[in-house]
Amino acid sequence: MTKTRPGKTFIILLLGALIAISPFAIDMYLPAFSQIAKDFGTTPARVSLSVASYFIGLAFGQLLYGPLLDRFGRIKPLYYGLTVFILACVGCMQSQTVEALVAFRFIQAIGGCVAWVAATAMVRDFFPVEESAKIFSLLVLVLGASPLLAPTIGGFITEALGWKWVFIALAILVLLVLIVVAIYLPEVHKPDPGVSLKPKPMLLIFYSILTNPQFYTYTLAGAFSFSNMFIYVAGSPVIFMELYQVSPQAYGGIFALLSIGFIGGNQLNILLLRRFKSEQIFGVALIFQLLISVVFLIGAYNNWFGLYSTIGMFFLILSSLGLTYPNSSALALAPFTKNIGSASALLGAAQIGVAALVSSSVGFFNATSSIPITAMLAASASIAFILLLIGRQRIQRKFELA
Repeated sequence: MTKTRPGKTFIILLLGALIAISPFAIDMYLPAFSQIAKDFGTTPARVSLSVASYFIGLAFGQLLYGPLLDRFGRIKPLYYGLTVFILACVGCMQSQTVEALVAFRFIQAIGGCVAWVAATAMVRDFFPVEESAKIFSLLVLVLGASPLLAPTIGGFITEALGWKWVFIALAILVLLVLIVVAIYLPEVHKPDPGVSLKPKPMLLIFYSILTNPQFYTYTLAGAFSFSNMFIYVAGSPVIFMELYQVSPQAYGGIFALLSIGFIGGNQLNILLLRRFKSEQIFGVALIFQLLISVVFLIGAYNNWFGLYSTIGMFFLILSSLGLTYPNSSALALAPFTKNIGSASALLGAAQIGVAALVSSSVGFFNATSSIPITAMLAASASIAFILLLIGRQRIQRKFELA
């Protein structure tokens, strides 16, 4: 039976729900870190390796799904990937060691990342290129609901039922999204049998995308900027629950409060796009992010900040990410009319892969203070700014959005 194409608002909400699956999977169990660490006889910093393994799975899985989404359409890969996610939730719930949890989180990410890639590609399927930056900002508004809701819900579930029930709740939520996709979301991308799944043709397609100067400039600069989000996700349980000794429920409230900064930045971006170009907004926001992260590092080193000022610094950083993320994503994908799935996959793989490598140092170095975490924030923002300066000089033909 052919599905009737839903209205624009419904499509945005559903694409936002798909993109929000992985953030929910990351954010919802953060308040349970202390409980998980106690059950496994380890530290919260070691438990954060399960966040890093999820990031690595996201990066790897997106490269896998890019060609599949171009070859078979968007819907079938969604069915299979989200089913793997649900089964991996059961594996996480049954884990008895931190190593098992890390492994199942990797598998969970492999399944769940199809939602991120498919939703990003479907922005270009459903909407014209000149609307993409605005649509990405609207999607991030929906995405912003996950840090508002997920840690709070996860905190209550952890307190009432235990951390294993967090993964049961995740499985149920994703099952509901999958049912809505099956009933309402039409296949708007015609499957392309000409897209080869053999390694050499796939690599040639990836190479042609990666060598586009506009793509690699805004992908890499955007990825190092966006890694601040994942450093925050991996490091905030250490800072707030270990250093400042806040409860899981209070941590969920702080996480929800800080997400308002990310949402606010995205809504400001929609307004700014009426007057400024995406590349202008991205450049200014990145400079602001760099300055704030350097001040944060200096303040942490000199013991300037308490709980409330630390919350304030994170709020400013997340606000800047609300401006850099949608514009870098839209600018990176602007040059392409073919192989959007593969381009979206490479974009997502770079964003998540860089974030995974940078944020995993929270667990590997067993961070116990705010200094290593703020140092990572400043370093990644600095690298993003340098990459933007170098890359912009190599872009000869610009594909502008606004």
